[in-house]
Amino acid sequence: MTAISLGMPDVPIKLADRRHSRKIQVGSVAVGGDAPVSVQSMTTTVTADIGATLQQIAELTASGCQIVRVACPTQDDADALATIAKKSQIPVIADIHFQPKYVFAALDAGCAAVRVNPGNIKQFDDKVKEIAKAAASVGTPIRIGVNAGSLDRRLMEKYGKATPEALVESALWECSLFEEHGFRDIKISVKHNDPVVMVNAYRLLAGKCDYPLHLGVTEAGPAFQGTIKSAVAFGALLSEGIGDTIRVSLSAPPVEEIKVGLQILESLNLKQRRLEIVSCPSCGRAQVDVYKLADQVSAGLEGMEVPLRVAVMGCVVNGPGEAREADLGVASGNGKGQIFVKGEVIKTVPESKIVETLIEEAMKIAEQMEADGIASGEPQVNVS
Repeated sequence: MTAISLGMPDVPIKLADRRHSRKIQVGSVAVGGDAPVSVQSMTTTVTADIGATLQQIAELTASGCQIVRVACPTQDDADALATIAKKSQIPVIADIHFQPKYVFAALDAGCAAVRVNPGNIKQFDDKVKEIAKAAASVGTPIRIGVNAGSLDRRLMEKYGKATPEALVESALWECSLFEEHGFRDIKISVKHNDPVVMVNAYRLLAGKCDYPLHLGVTEAGPAFQGTIKSAVAFGALLSEGIGDTIRVSLSAPPVEEIKVGLQILESLNLKQRRLEIVSCPSCGRAQVDVYKLADQVSAGLEGMEVPLRVAVMGCVVNGPGEAREADLGVASGNGKGQIFVKGEVIKTVPESKIVETLIEEAMKIAEQMEADGIASGEPQVNVS
């Protein structure tokens, strides 16, 4: 009889092979090719307020942001770019709308990349040769960012609305203008506020070029709604290997965008997971306040960087099984909790000691992981 392993289950390391795309360099961060999917955000400060902008960039950097975009609608903002780009710890992308002269200002300022929206920059197509030459001379990539809300008038007339086909045609047309001048250091986004339209646009685009793709649901909405929209859209595309860098657009502080973006990547095993709390939704079988217990454990372990899965379970039906499959877990009931470490029960403690015990054991595991060289960072898996 063949032996059946009852050990810890294997976790799938990926859902699909990554789409093959060319690699570009956004400052110190590689985008596309075999580079890990990166997470971006955008500052909400007035860029000309250098102190406030750098402070927000520092907060984003601390939260795990890898690339940051800053708006540049005025000359004062353009004048601030050089200082911001120099002092930021992560690559800075200048976001340009309406005035092509600010593209050149951003290139002169040493920004890591420039985002242009061809649909709303005056006489943009006439400036492509000059922009391509300037960008190539300093080795700065260009992101062609097409938005449903600012699609070129000619395409709106052709398609009637911002369809996936219209978004893709706009992006590839602009790419072709740069290609005529030998410039291919490009990444593309085709954003829409409807996740279904957005997903279909990126699928279509992915089959028509090898440029790296920046994923985004534009104007996704308040934190809850925007998180759901982004998770659904990004999950669909990333699970098919489509997407090289992401930005979650929320009507919320930028740091919240990074939290959501990182969690999406961790959930798909595209970034090494850090602390993960597995907790039951509670039901009539629960013999402990699972909500309170999970919140207390989360608060006690906040900031932990090692990839640790902690199961907080409230009854004896699914509790023991889930606790065994986690690095650390508790199955609660009858006023006490069984503490599991790596699948084995190590002790039983009173309900009042569950949180304290879990935190103590988590710290021991984290110390051992760090001693063994297992720390947060990029996933040690092949996602090419």
